[in-house]
Amino acid sequence: MLLAATFALLAQAAVPATPVPEAAARPAPAGPYLVMETSLGRIRIGLYKDKAPGTVDNFVQYVRGGHYDGTIFHRVIPNFMAQGGGFEPDMTERPTRPPIKNEARNGLRNLRGTLAMARTNEPHSASSQFFINVKDNAFLDFGVARDGWGYTVFGEVVEGLDVVDKMVAVPTGTKGQYQNVPLTPVVILKVREDAGVSAPAGAPKPAAPSKPGKPAPRPTTKP
Repeated sequence: MLLAATFALLAQAAVPATPVPEAAARPAPAGPYLVMETSLGRIRIGLYKDKAPGTVDNFVQYVRGGHYDGTIFHRVIPNFMAQGGGFEPDMTERPTRPPIKNEARNGLRNLRGTLAMARTNEPHSASSQFFINVKDNAFLDFGVARDGWGYTVFGEVVEGLDVVDKMVAVPTGTKGQYQNVPLTPVVILKVREDAGVSAPAGAPKPAAPSKPGKPAPRPTTKP
């Protein structure tokens, strides 16, 4: 089981010796698109295959394998994010494939409504867990995060952000070693691919955390 041993990123981690790319205006997701049915409502998600190809392929493989079906959003924090993709309602952790490469240097930012991969303080440790930003979290971006790497943004909620707002409003508590756990489970009932889903027509563009014994992947709550 992944252990929730730390919230802080370590500044000693290797920082990429490359310039920080200038973040472009927030683009519309190129796809593919997904539908996530939750116990609080439906969320439609567009993925940035063009910006984070390895991360998107990894996420879609988990979707196709049914990995997320029946898991929960196990860590929700108002004015920050909702994290899920790794635990069942009884806090049993589901097994994952090997971790993937960090693709945070893709010009995408951790803005409200975006999806990013959760990880430990090891930059290349993301596997299945992800989080949805409910506010702009610039301190999680590549080149801004304490370790320089940041968290890979790979998707965006195109419909149903109000559902995510409901998630972070659910009362939370501590279950064993895990904090900020919804007292009423917020369940991911099913995630499926949907070729027909796209960004709402005419919609304005928004303004511009493995293996046993390791800490659970999670974004830090402080810059």
